[in-house]
Order: sequence, then structure tokens, then C-alpha cells
Amino acid sequence: MSTDRVSASRRIAAPASKIFEIVSNPAGHVDIDGSGMLEATSRAGQLTAVGETFDMAMDRAPLGDIPDMGKYEVRNTVTQIIPDRLFEWGIGGVDRPPLGHVYGWQIDPVGDDECDVTNYCDWTNIPDEMRTRRAWPVVPVQMLEKSVENLERVATQG
Repeated sequence: MSTDRVSASRRIAAPASKIFEIVSNPAGHVDIDGSGMLEATSRAGQLTAVGETFDMAMDRAPLGDIPDMGKYEVRNTVTQIIPDRLFEWGIGGVDRPPLGHVYGWQIDPVGDDECDVTNYCDWTNIPDEMRTRRAWPVVPVQMLEKSVENLERVATQG
């Protein structure tokens, strides 16, 4: 298994447009995050273009992978966007550019009211000097699976 990209997928009984509406809005990220790490967003509203940014307040302690990191804020920058098909963003800090890894949601319609959804983290472009610092954290597949599960719950509730 490659450690440069991990993902979780699931078929969800909801139109691609509804899934995209949820994942392209920072407030939706709070609702579907399965890690316990994501606390809040400082920007609400749909993201519609590459280069747009949104900030998130994070708390690493619930994950237990880097306990001394504690609470911090990240600036996320949209890196790819295809309406109703793909939403991807790069992670950085509020005071630094993206670090090289991206998170994303790929949406593949199966019919009008059903789609296959993949949540992924890809750090193929992380520079070697970042990978050797503190044993670069690996996003557990379980965290991505929980996010897909929570997305299904949010997308299919009345």
C-alpha cells in the first residue's frame, strides 16, 4: 500500500450536486469531519474557484499522533474544483503557504440520485525535508472512512 495517498470510498444515495454543495462549503467540513480534530471554520459559504482560501481551527490532541502540537489554525487553499465532481484543497498555516499535501472529495455519479464518493489525502508532493521532520504524520484510513460515513448521514438526512 502506498503511503503517498490514502482514501476511503462509499456509494451514497444522494445527487452529486448535493454532495458537492456539502464538501465545497467549509461549514460542511465541520459536520462531516470524523477525527475530532476539526473545531471550527472562520469562513462560511460556498467555495467556487481555485485559489480561494478558508481557515480552520484545529486541535491535534484528539488524534494523539502529535500530542504536543495542540491547537492551531490552518489556511486551506482550493487547488482543484470541478462542480459536482471534485473538490480539493492544500493545507498550509495562516502564516505560510500550502505544505504540499492535499485533501479532496471525488464524486462519480452513478445515476441521478446516487454517486460513488471518495475522500482522499495525497502527500505525493511533500518535500523530503518535511517528510523527515517528526516522522511525517499519516492520515489514518479510519479517519477518512468516518468522514465519508458522516457525509452520507448529512447528505441523506431529511
